[in-house]
Amino acid sequence: MARYRLKLEYDGRGFVGWQRQDNGLGVQEVVESAVTAFTGEETQVFAAGRTDAGVHATGQVAHVDLARDWPADTVRDALNFHLREYAAVVLAAEAVDGEFHARFSAVSRSYLYRILNRRPPPALDRGLVWWVPAPLDAAAMAEAAMVLIGHHDFTSFRATHCQANSPVKTLDVLEVSRAGEEIHVRARARSFLHHQVRNMVGSLRWVGEGRWTAGDLKSALEARDRAAGGPTAPAEGLYLTAVGYPDGGGA
Repeated sequence: MARYRLKLEYDGRGFVGWQRQDNGLGVQEVVESAVTAFTGEETQVFAAGRTDAGVHATGQVAHVDLARDWPADTVRDALNFHLREYAAVVLAAEAVDGEFHARFSAVSRSYLYRILNRRPPPALDRGLVWWVPAPLDAAAMAEAAMVLIGHHDFTSFRATHCQANSPVKTLDVLEVSRAGEEIHVRARARSFLHHQVRNMVGSLRWVGEGRWTAGDLKSALEARDRAAGGPTAPAEGLYLTAVGYPDGGGA
């Protein structure tokens, strides 16, 4: 039995999320089908993060066990051959120790949220960014983001149906910057609550519009109540960009 770590890129618009589901096509399903087409084996593919419907990835990490010890490049190329009908590709494959687990071995997950901040709507990036036509103050957003960094109870930025055992997380990075007509929000933590990044971005938009101050954002955090937080930003602007591991591998 050989275990392979896979680095994946996908466009979330055509999927109901990472996880295999009955109500539509999941990324997990198409990758597992590609494995079966390649090897004839029925196996499960485990991912570092179960991205929601519409969320994209440039650095998702998964692992799969295969009965035969294949060259890593062969695994990558064969899976991509069978994935050619879908907006999902294997960027890299690597043989790893059997103790490696894409989800449980991860020590960090990084996300990028893209806001298109201009009056005209997107044409080429439709479904890939959150279009916000009203002017946003990226500097004010960046300053306010600092109050969320650290070890906190993030109940105010947690989906009401989140199944995590605890709302307490340590947010290592939350950076806001402007890149031309886009505002980028980058977040990194060992793990996130369901919708945590999208809820933080929605709240930061209110800061950017001048509706909230950094103090208001801090008050929302301290309220430990989802009703005190800002709106949930749409899935289309969110990207899982990297997953970190103790061995330095992954995305």
